[in-house]
Parts: sequence; C-alpha cells; structure tokens
Amino acid sequence: MSVDKATVAKIASLARIRMDDAELERMVPELNGILQWVEQLGEVDVTGIEPMAAVIPNTLRLRDDVVDADPLTGGGRQADVLANAPAAEHGFFGVPKVIE
Repeated sequence: MSVDKATVAKIASLARIRMDDAELERMVPELNGILQWVEQLGEVDVTGIEPMAAVIPNTLRLRDDVVDADPLTGGGRQADVLANAPAAEHGFFGVPKVIE
C-alpha cells in the first residue's frame, strides 16, 4: 500500500493540519516508509506467541474492598455529600437534561 499527495492532503485535512504543497510532498515518502515498515511487521511469524498487554509482567496491588473503612471517606455520608449539591433529587445529584 502506498499513499500519494492527494491522500496525504486528505489525511491532513481530516486531522485539521494545514500543510502547503512542499510539506505534502515531503510527507509522501515518510508515510510510505511507515506503511512499508508496518507491512514488514505483518510478515513476521508469530504462531505460538501469546498477545501481551505490556512488555513487562504487571500485577496490581489489591486491597480488601471494605465499606466504611475510613470514617471520613466511607459510606453512610449521603446527607453530607448532597448538602453541597446544587440540586439533590431522591438521594442523588440532580443534573439538567441534555438529551431530548
């Protein structure tokens, strides 16, 4: 796959990037080089290799999910929280309707 000047101009327009003709001409070989590199990556045999989410193994630090663990931030403070709300409705924050 390769791109031409018209394709680069369309991509620049979609990205809202203003480019003159000289910049468009400079970008054509750069984008073609990137696309060739991506095609080379597609030729690599990856059978038997599992997909990774990260390069290094990550483990999350977990904590017990305890309600009311901290008296300042725990549950049971609905009235205190809603006291600052501009509009509270039925125990929840009232917000203006945005979709008809």
